[in-house]
Amino acid sequence: MRISRARAVALVAGVASLASVALAGCASDGLTSGESGSEVNAGVALPPTSGTFDYQLGEPYAIDGGIDVVARDSTAAPEPGAYSICYVNGFQTQPGEAEAWLGERGGLLLRDASGEPVIDPDWPDEYILDPSTSRQRDGILAEIEPVITGCAEAGFDAVEVDNLDTFTRFGAIDETGALELARAYVDVAHASGLAIGQKNSAELADRGRDELGFDFAVTEECSAYAECGTYSAAYGEQVLQIEYLDNLPAAGAAAVISTDAVCGDPDRAPLTIIRDRDLVGVGAEGYFYQQC
Repeated sequence: MRISRARAVALVAGVASLASVALAGCASDGLTSGESGSEVNAGVALPPTSGTFDYQLGEPYAIDGGIDVVARDSTAAPEPGAYSICYVNGFQTQPGEAEAWLGERGGLLLRDASGEPVIDPDWPDEYILDPSTSRQRDGILAEIEPVITGCAEAGFDAVEVDNLDTFTRFGAIDETGALELARAYVDVAHASGLAIGQKNSAELADRGRDELGFDFAVTEECSAYAECGTYSAAYGEQVLQIEYLDNLPAAGAAAVISTDAVCGDPDRAPLTIIRDRDLVGVGAEGYFYQQC
């Protein structure tokens, strides 16, 4: 399960073959704008842009008065009656899965110069996946595709795929390969009837929408890092924004750090919330939730 990071998860027959064809085409022809565009995703439902929103990757829970949009881990259940987004870690391993990835899947992991698998220094229980080659992408997709289709089977409306930015943080990963894998995830989601959100990576917002085919964006701390306008320029109101209480922007002449700075940001998304960093449940120590 992912929590947050400060920077810059088959319903229909043929999903596997569709993704494989997409990968093969990308490998030979490169990324072409529009190939995963509106014709593919016209049938998926996009998140509401009003109502009550919450980000519940740490622990699912009910909210007084109900909820309209919620993101939860792929291991959790969707919220009945709400637009539910399923979290999928598409470019790194999940905590607790190290043994499986170090075994038969070991060839899918990024390796350092000495041949050791690379661990994310910010998340030391996660290994980095390496989608640089067609064979590696096929292997990664074979593991992650069932997670995405499982989200659809569970009743989620959409998925958000985390860690798209690994190729920017680990130079040994081939950028084209990483984006090809992202577009394969888009194709699998759409074939399963799911919308799919670009998670973070403001620098890829335009390409994420136009080339890769993402339907909306989920952004963490775009107000703190003055990136919100980049997402809205690409996705309009289809942006879900999460800020964290321990990293709020300052506002006003006195540079006061407060939740008002987030809610008063003219570039903030229509659905913007402020949460505790660990995304704990209601009643747990440290819990915080505020919607602008």
